[in-house]
Amino acid sequence: MSGRKKRIVIGAALAIALVPQAARAQAGHEHHAAGAAGWRLMQDGVVSGIFNEQGGPRGDREFFVPNWWMGMLTRDAGRHRITLSGMFSIDAATVGKSGYAELFQVGEALDGVPLVDRQHPHDFFMQLAAAWRVSFSERTSLTFSGGPAGEPTLGPVAFMHRASAAGLPFAPLGHHTFDSTHISFGVAAASLAIGRVTVEGSVFNGREPDEDRWDINLGRLDSYAGRVWIRPRDGWEFQVSSGRLREPEELEPGDVTRTTASGSWTRVSEDQLVGVTAGWGVNAAHGDRKHGLFVEASSERGKNMLAIRLERQDLEVEKLLGHHSHGEAGEPSGAVTALTLGAGRRVLTWRGFEGAIGVQGTLHWPPAALEATHGSFPKSGQVYFRLRLPSPGMPRMWGMTMSKGH
Repeated sequence: MSGRKKRIVIGAALAIALVPQAARAQAGHEHHAAGAAGWRLMQDGVVSGIFNEQGGPRGDREFFVPNWWMGMLTRDAGRHRITLSGMFSIDAATVGKSGYAELFQVGEALDGVPLVDRQHPHDFFMQLAAAWRVSFSERTSLTFSGGPAGEPTLGPVAFMHRASAAGLPFAPLGHHTFDSTHISFGVAAASLAIGRVTVEGSVFNGREPDEDRWDINLGRLDSYAGRVWIRPRDGWEFQVSSGRLREPEELEPGDVTRTTASGSWTRVSEDQLVGVTAGWGVNAAHGDRKHGLFVEASSERGKNMLAIRLERQDLEVEKLLGHHSHGEAGEPSGAVTALTLGAGRRVLTWRGFEGAIGVQGTLHWPPAALEATHGSFPKSGQVYFRLRLPSPGMPRMWGMTMSKGH
C-alpha cells in the first residue's frame, strides 16, 4: 500500500475512533456538570483531511491528515486551582515522518539534513503539564506551571490555538520565528497576574524535538524566556517576549535569541468567531538576524468561513538552495512574501461535532536568489475537510497557553 493510501486509511480510522470517544466525553461531562463539584473536564481537538498542491519546481501533490486532541482537568479548592493538561497528535502516522509540503518552510531536520519546503509533523506528546494557581484577590494571582512537555513563556499564542488562524489549516511560514517552542521537552514557568497585566518567566529545554515523534526528548533546562501580557479591554491582548534558546538546532551549533511582539483581538459567541492577530519577531543567531511579520484573520459567521494571512519572512536561503552552511554570516539573504486566502462552509453539526469543507490558496513572491529553484511566482492551493471535536459545556481553547491556561 502506498504512503498516501496509508495516510487516508489511518486518517479515516482516527476519525471513526474519535467519534465514540468524544461522544462519551460529552455525555460524561454533561452528567458531571450537573454536580458542579470536583474535577471539571475540558476538551478540544481537530482532525482534517487535506488535498495539497504546491506549485513551482519544488512543489508537490499529496493528501494528509493533520490532527490534535487536548484535554484539561481542573479542580478549585478555595483560593487554589489545579490544572492537569495533555495534548497529543498522531501526525507522525497520518502526515508522515517528513511532514507536509509547504514552499519556503524551513525547520528541524530529517535523516541528518535540514527539512526544507516542508512543515514537520507534530510530536505525539505535544503537552504533558500541570499548573497551580493561587488567587490573592479578584485581580491578583500567582501561577506555577510546567511538565515534561509544554511551552515556555515565549511568543504569541501557538497558531492552532489562535482564533485568527481558525480558518487556516497550515502552519505559518514564520512558525520558527514565533511559536515553534510550543513543544518543548522540559519546562518550568511562573506568572504573576495583576489586573490586566501578566508577567511571566520560564526555564526550559531549548533543543528542538528530534525526528522520532513518538518519544519524549528530555534535556537540561538550559534556556530561559520572559513575557509580558497586556489586556486593556475584553477581547484585546498584546504580548512582548524574549528568550535565549541554548543550541536549539540539531545541525547548527550556537544559541538563538528570539524576540517577538504581537497583538490580537478576538470575539467568540455561540454563532460567531472573529479573530485578528498581527506579529513581529526576530531570531538572532550566527551573527545574523532574520525577521518575520504576519497579519492574519479568520471569521466564522453562521455556516460561512473566511480567512486571510499575509506574511513577510526572512529565509534561510542556503538551506533552501540545498547547501548546509552552518549559518555562517554572509550567506545569501532574502525574504518571501506570501498571501493566503481561504473560505469554507460548515456542512455538519452532530452532538457537538462540527464538520466543514474549505479551500485556500497562497501566492508567493520569492527573493531573486530562489527564483531559479522555486519559480518566480509559485502558487499553492488546498481543499480540505475539517472535523472539530466536541467541547461539551465549555468554550474551545482559543487563546490557550500553558502558563495562563484557558
